[in-house]
Amino acid sequence: MTNAPYHSEICTGPENGYALWRKASDGVRLRIGLWPLAGAEKTVLIYTGRTEYIEKYAHIATDLHKAGYAVATLDWRGQGLSDRLIDAPYRGHIGAFSDYQKDVQTLLEAVKSEGLPTPHAILTHSMGGAIGLRSLIDGLPVKGALFSAPMWGILMSPALRPVAWALSRSVDLFGKGGTLVPGTEARSFMLKEPFQGNKLTRDADMWAMMGNQIKTVPGLELGGPSLHWLREAMTECTELMRAPAPSMPCLTFLGDNERIVDVQDIHTKMAGWSQGTLRMVENAEHETFMDTPETRSALTAETVAFLDAL
Repeated sequence: MTNAPYHSEICTGPENGYALWRKASDGVRLRIGLWPLAGAEKTVLIYTGRTEYIEKYAHIATDLHKAGYAVATLDWRGQGLSDRLIDAPYRGHIGAFSDYQKDVQTLLEAVKSEGLPTPHAILTHSMGGAIGLRSLIDGLPVKGALFSAPMWGILMSPALRPVAWALSRSVDLFGKGGTLVPGTEARSFMLKEPFQGNKLTRDADMWAMMGNQIKTVPGLELGGPSLHWLREAMTECTELMRAPAPSMPCLTFLGDNERIVDVQDIHTKMAGWSQGTLRMVENAEHETFMDTPETRSALTAETVAFLDAL
């Protein structure tokens, strides 16, 4: 295991943050991010969303440090500084959605080998919510889970859904699964879209931070997903919605102006989660942990109270 770049200059994380290269069981090189904390007895695992990376969540690690928790996260395969999987490096791609669980196992091994405390809970966002729910179903040894706008369904019109299934299947049959999903951007939309009207955050400073991070470290940039990724993601979401909710406490934050993931699937899943609480965040967009300072402060307090009660 060797040191990997950790770009403290683009984030506001704890001063002792660092990153390591680790190889997953299938040889894919992953970047692991760690924020240890002296005296901490528990670790929170952060599962980032599609296109995201370690440094984007550094300010959350700072908040969790203040509450007494060590923190660990990673760049999923195909994004951040981890190995990109196809020749089009800006395209989000995966072999099988289950491969993300190999990344989870690699993260757990790094937490243990680096001497961080036992994982206590997961904190997830968007695609990380799908990976996280699968981890829990598969028996991840944590006490509870926090979700922010979890991708348990992909938002699209009913008319487009059968088209998406058919197109993603057909391109795979012809060996063209790496094709960009129609209607998505080849490069990150953060490079050209204005703050006004964006679907991620109401906070101009957070919007600027996210854009500046990928401009300063271009290797972090990711554009739209491949059609094979879309097929894998839709299949996984379907299976997750059919599975019983795990028997553990869960707190889910969802902006009431969510326009990226399928809101109805979140409401449906949470309605059947006996130990789950759905917290609607007034006027918030997709990135609830990247919202206004007032919202972030309120959600941080609720997050810490939830973690402390586990």
